[in-house]
Amino acid sequence: MNELLKKLLKIEERINYLLQVKDYSNWGNLDGFKKNCDQLKLGIYDHTEEKLSAEIRKLNESISFLEERAEEHLTPMERVRIVRSIQRFSLKDILENVYEDYTELGGEGDANVDPAMICAKATITRRIKNKPYTASVMVIGQETGHGEEFRNGGSCKPQGNEKALRYMKVAETEGIPIHFYIFTPGSYPVEEGSGAAQQIARNIYAMTKLRVPMISMISEGGSGGAEAIGLSDYRMMASHGYYSVISPEGAAAIEGKIREGSKVPKELIEVCADRLKLTAKDNLERGTIDRIIYEPLLGARRDDFAFFAKLRAEVLRATDKIVLSTKSFSALRTYEIRSKKHKPATEEELQMEVAWDLSKDEIKRLLDLRSKKYLAMGKNGFMGQAEAEEGLYNLAKVKTEKIYYTLRYDIMKNHKRQVSKVLKDVSGEGSVMLKRITEPITAFIDLFGKKRPEKPQRLLTYSGGTNQPEGKPRRVDPLELTDTYTSPLANADRTVSCPNADKYGCKDLWIPDLYGEFAGVCETCGHHFPLEHQWYLKNIFDPNSIRQFNTDISSGNPLNYTGFTERLQLAKDKTGRRSGNMTFQAKINGIKIIVAMLYSDFRNGTVGSAEGEKFVQACALAKRKKRPFLAYIHTTGGIRIQEGTLGVTQMPKCTMAVREYIDEGGLYLVVYDNNSYAGPVASFLGCSPYQFAIRSSRVGFAGPRVIRETTGTDIPPDYHSARNALKRGHIQGIWDRREFRRNLHKALLTMGSPSLYYR
Repeated sequence: MNELLKKLLKIEERINYLLQVKDYSNWGNLDGFKKNCDQLKLGIYDHTEEKLSAEIRKLNESISFLEERAEEHLTPMERVRIVRSIQRFSLKDILENVYEDYTELGGEGDANVDPAMICAKATITRRIKNKPYTASVMVIGQETGHGEEFRNGGSCKPQGNEKALRYMKVAETEGIPIHFYIFTPGSYPVEEGSGAAQQIARNIYAMTKLRVPMISMISEGGSGGAEAIGLSDYRMMASHGYYSVISPEGAAAIEGKIREGSKVPKELIEVCADRLKLTAKDNLERGTIDRIIYEPLLGARRDDFAFFAKLRAEVLRATDKIVLSTKSFSALRTYEIRSKKHKPATEEELQMEVAWDLSKDEIKRLLDLRSKKYLAMGKNGFMGQAEAEEGLYNLAKVKTEKIYYTLRYDIMKNHKRQVSKVLKDVSGEGSVMLKRITEPITAFIDLFGKKRPEKPQRLLTYSGGTNQPEGKPRRVDPLELTDTYTSPLANADRTVSCPNADKYGCKDLWIPDLYGEFAGVCETCGHHFPLEHQWYLKNIFDPNSIRQFNTDISSGNPLNYTGFTERLQLAKDKTGRRSGNMTFQAKINGIKIIVAMLYSDFRNGTVGSAEGEKFVQACALAKRKKRPFLAYIHTTGGIRIQEGTLGVTQMPKCTMAVREYIDEGGLYLVVYDNNSYAGPVASFLGCSPYQFAIRSSRVGFAGPRVIRETTGTDIPPDYHSARNALKRGHIQGIWDRREFRRNLHKALLTMGSPSLYYR
């Protein structure tokens, strides 16, 4: 009877699982089967063993049939529910069943630094020619737990991602591979401490050039939380998992313009889950993952030991594959792995020797391959082509420019700098020697001769060209705003009240003055009223110095998201431009710079494949010509949800470009204005060492509504203010709009390395 009861309880668990997947609907008469199961449990001793066994067998056959039918017609939203099930396998289950041994780092259980993120030093063993070989790996991933509330459902706080970064660097120091496991609906949206967005940006920036092989497996990959540990050399995904730019519920709330506190319709959530193309098959087709690990019916659960054996073989094969791609002598072993590319991995096929430690040359190949992988991501998500890649002429021009600027600034100028350094050293030594020789003579003259009056020391000061002697014509300060453009907002003949009037007693402002002479700034308290991006184009940069490039790259609708093509066309017609990222060459007081500008008029400055590609191309141009690179963020609403993971992958892609530019000695400046949120701040903007914000701007990871819905707490009105961002250390300064040009010029002269062309 005990065995029969165990079987009955197992069937009941399967029924409950099906109910959860089908969102508790009476699909396939599940309610009837559940009721039948309950009756059998209650009257288990009222039946003979034969009759009970027959009833259980009949019930088992019915549920097996329903499971097969459900698997055949799984919807994207049902896959999301599978991933969220309490019966789903977790990282702790993987550590217990895939690896021989592990030691959790950073604390255990609820005493962990952040229990939602687990870092563990693990060992994995396999037999090669009947001999055991044990290798050490670093395992890093989110832990959802099985009903453990302190795990926060795998939603990591900044300190959890910070811990992950710390142990990534430990793995790099020890030269061991890293295995990432992604189980997160998204990061926990808080700005305190290291900050959600800024910490994710630091993680991605570091991962671009970690000198060890990195393998990742995605079960639940939610937006920026997934990217915090998602940049790897080989990305696998569980067949019943999901990887998305946003949760289906979040997308439905945005698309349906649902008011806060109102319930999002289930039908709209289902529709958005389908539109987001978040399944493993969808992601493989679009190149955002490299391989699918197939699971049993309705997804692997915590006791699916056959799946863990398969996962173990897949992880070993993936690590071998990446390591072999860096080796000089690997043709036969690589062929052996490639010949089984489309087959499930098995332990038997892995009977070949592959050492996971890399030499210096192999590390260089690893980093080169990683760079190519991520810089190529999302190329199928936009229309048009980058100018530098269009035609043989432009390709030859890029090669020629690279050689020319390398010779001029890396070789000749560096040689001149070295000669100058030697001359200065020789001169310094000579002046000391001369001083020693002349000291006795000078002392004798001072003792018996007549002392000459000392000349007063002249202090070099910069007046900005405003303090001129009377009677002479006033020189124009070249760093004042160019004042060649007045906002159309100045045409309104009325007054407006400053939002700080109650606090500072600001007087009502006459609009023609406010948006004309005052540059949109309250003269009493300094509050900055928003201005259109054209004002910055005309007033910050030298007159007639702006030269746009890559204007043919156009935002598209790669997912065929319903209704989005029409919305995109409206944005193109409104702005006369093809994407939300304007890239151009310009000058600041004669200094040539490269600029990328995300602006509000085009889809609220959201970033998709086109915007990401233009940003990468701008980085490449700045690197090639040894020029400073400015990212001016007039506004960004984050990653464009209608492009799904093609949008999300712009986070690692653009960060890779930034890292390579900075490593070449470039000066990367970020200036935030108005509202700057989400993915861009959590990646290629937040990784800049020099971040500034225009006064009255707002910078953060998630907006007030998302924070309220995620954490259940209200945030103060100034939570995302530039002032608070400065206090947290997320930005390095606050700029007044009227001093933007002057401050930018100062930054160009005082920050960055000697590699810049004008140094």
